[in-house]
Amino acid sequence: MASRLAGVKELYENRIRRAEDLRLSGSKIIGYLCCFPPIELMTAIDLVPCRITGDIKEQVTRGDAYLETLMCPYIRSCFDLAVKGKYDFLDGLVVPHSCDSVQRIYDIWKYYAKPAYSHFIDVPHMTHTASIEFFKRELERFKQSLERYAQKEISPENLVQAIHLHNENRALLRELYRFRRHNPPLLSGVEATQILIAGMTLPAREYHELLKSIIPEVAARKELPGEEKPRILIYGSEIDDTGFIELIEQCGADIVMDDLCTGTRQFWHDVELGDDPLEALACHYLMKIPCPRTYKPRTGTHAEDLENRFGYLKEYATEFKVEGVILYIIRFCDTHGFDVPDVKDYFEAMGLPILYLEEDYAITAPERLRTQVRTFIDLIG
Repeated sequence: MASRLAGVKELYENRIRRAEDLRLSGSKIIGYLCCFPPIELMTAIDLVPCRITGDIKEQVTRGDAYLETLMCPYIRSCFDLAVKGKYDFLDGLVVPHSCDSVQRIYDIWKYYAKPAYSHFIDVPHMTHTASIEFFKRELERFKQSLERYAQKEISPENLVQAIHLHNENRALLRELYRFRRHNPPLLSGVEATQILIAGMTLPAREYHELLKSIIPEVAARKELPGEEKPRILIYGSEIDDTGFIELIEQCGADIVMDDLCTGTRQFWHDVELGDDPLEALACHYLMKIPCPRTYKPRTGTHAEDLENRFGYLKEYATEFKVEGVILYIIRFCDTHGFDVPDVKDYFEAMGLPILYLEEDYAITAPERLRTQVRTFIDLIG
């Protein structure tokens, strides 16, 4: 029987082609940036959400004619692909206010790429009760916008079904991640990244079936005795290519957990349904995604405030027996950069060694990076 994980690798490497095939078969593909657009609303109206990624292997050329070089290199890469026609298969674009670069690219993308459908979601930065009410109204606007585009309504029943489906996918991803608690982990960091990124271009039901088929294959792997490697948690924003993950694992470490917007932030918590599915989505996307762009009200002393904001990281470190942390921040990412001192303080208080890397979106100096990572791993091991 062919390996399902080998099929995932192929899907990961050809994810754009898969999205193009879906469109040729009649599906409407809606591209979105960041992890804040509620993909359940798109699924509920039979649109296929497709997360927009850059390409670390392709040099930004045409995009720099429109964007300043101090702008987020990940966003520059995404837009460069758009003006080169590589995202022409998208029927629409959804962008949240996650950071200034993401917000501004919405207008620029609309002007130059001219998608048939576009919508901007204003996401509050604070997690007050008023913020949830505001965000719920924003999601109502988004729902109405999708309904106008698709020329049909999103029924409460369809929305609840979509939420249940995406919750099932989240649960399956958490089950896969727990294979990484083993020593050595039964699922590598490279494999986990391929699964996550491949799934970002698939319809939710197709992704569901894929995840269900992968789990027995991973579960069948035997935990073999061998050299114990340092167990690493990686913290940062956008890692949508396996290059950096592979580099770390080639240097002699196991990546066993992450706090990334392309990783656990998307699926570690389910949407908790109540009487109002829109309110449930508003609460989930505002309160349960631990992105530095969203702030909880300050509490108590500095140490108490850090615990309130980053307590989940201690849970990750304990459950996955983390021995070291790599903070991997994309250059010019102010959102994550501002949090680095506090995150470092929190990990250091836990007694975990830290490697802080601020790099371009693409790996422009792999040997220098390899040397830094190897030195860090030697210090841990």
